[in-house]
Amino acid sequence: MTLSTQNLIKSRQVNQFTNKIKKIAASCLISIIAASSIQNIATAETKNIPTDLKNAIAKIEVAANDKNLDKVISYYDPSFTNSDGFNKNSIKTALKKVWDQYSELTYSTQINSWEKSKGQLIAETTTTITGIQNNNGNSRKLESVLKSRQYFRNQKLVRQDIISEQTKVFSGENPPQVTVNLPETVKVGEKYNFDTIVNEPLEGSVLLGAALEERTASSRYLKPSTLELQPLSAGGIFKVVTAPRLSDNHWLSAIVVRGDGITMITHRVNIEK
Repeated sequence: MTLSTQNLIKSRQVNQFTNKIKKIAASCLISIIAASSIQNIATAETKNIPTDLKNAIAKIEVAANDKNLDKVISYYDPSFTNSDGFNKNSIKTALKKVWDQYSELTYSTQINSWEKSKGQLIAETTTTITGIQNNNGNSRKLESVLKSRQYFRNQKLVRQDIISEQTKVFSGENPPQVTVNLPETVKVGEKYNFDTIVNEPLEGSVLLGAALEERTASSRYLKPSTLELQPLSAGGIFKVVTAPRLSDNHWLSAIVVRGDGITMITHRVNIEK
């Protein structure tokens, strides 16, 4: 394939998919809020869970299934904080946007462990969330797994720390199936690989893609960054990333576009001293 032909295909593909990509990017990052906001809802099978913790989970579950936003938020403590910078008001705004976009969400939560410390009940959970968004005949499939540490006091959620997360959004008739190689934790200043590998043979298909590294922040959930597509000749995206010199959390996102489908992935990397 000549370079001029590649550029022509690239131009047409970018024009065709630009709006979709922006919407998918938004959905991908916003979906993480969905998981982090409603992950307390489902009842998990764990022995000896304190009654106060089970009651808090049950109340939020009922309110969320009813999409009763005010009721859900009433179970957040006024001083609620989140490791990405959310407070009670910004969580409410984000959750409303999620419910406006996804009419149905399916999620399951497992309590991995819990403890009591300084008058608080602390639970570590894993949440799996799936959803389908239909828009003018176009659908997007969401798959997200999120682990977090949550702090309850008097059956109110007072703090939430995100431990790890990965989110995939699929669009089109046949979105590319990909494998991601990426560490969950790296040291400050360390170099590491971010590889997004397309599993199927190319068989003459033209792939476009892009990768993006950015610091986690509450503002980026509602105003996500856009990605500039480039032709992919090696069956994936292979990027060497250097961690910043300060401990923090970063998102690594990649998008792979083919004529019959789009796949976008976002992973969190924890940067430690």
